[in-house]
Amino acid sequence: MQSAYVGLGIRFLGFFMLWLVLTEGYPGAWSFGLPVVLIALLVDGKFRRSGTWRWRLKGLGDFLPFFLWQSLRGGIDVARRAIDPQLPLAPGFLEHRLRLPLGPSRIFLADTISLLPGTCSVSMEKEGILLVHVLDEAMPNKVFLCRLEELIARLFGLDLEPPNPGTWNE
Repeated sequence: MQSAYVGLGIRFLGFFMLWLVLTEGYPGAWSFGLPVVLIALLVDGKFRRSGTWRWRLKGLGDFLPFFLWQSLRGGIDVARRAIDPQLPLAPGFLEHRLRLPLGPSRIFLADTISLLPGTCSVSMEKEGILLVHVLDEAMPNKVFLCRLEELIARLFGLDLEPPNPGTWNE
């Protein structure tokens, strides 16, 4: 029982530190921050009990470099397109058939796509289709989404069916 309290304390400290970073330590933010930290603890506890929120260390080691590289690369690309009007800009929507199962891994994929420059998750359909807004339809977006989905599957310790390469250029 004591280890449960230690784990809870560690998670509280983690959320507390995250809030400090996000608010730059501003003391006035705690009237809102303390309830947010407590809600985060409750949600975290629900995921832990359901057994669906377990990351694999090897998967994290594969995902983080990819995410950081794509963030840097995408940020530079978006900045270049904003500065130079000669660079092509062909925004559009792309439908991606999800291979991840329902649950946290799909939500994590959609959130990750929205964090990366040049892409934004728009909607997730019940039929397993994720609608993504892209900055340039000419880029290999399908290949990118399939690779990201594979890395997230590894992060969550899930097996995926191989993607259908015939749908990459849709």
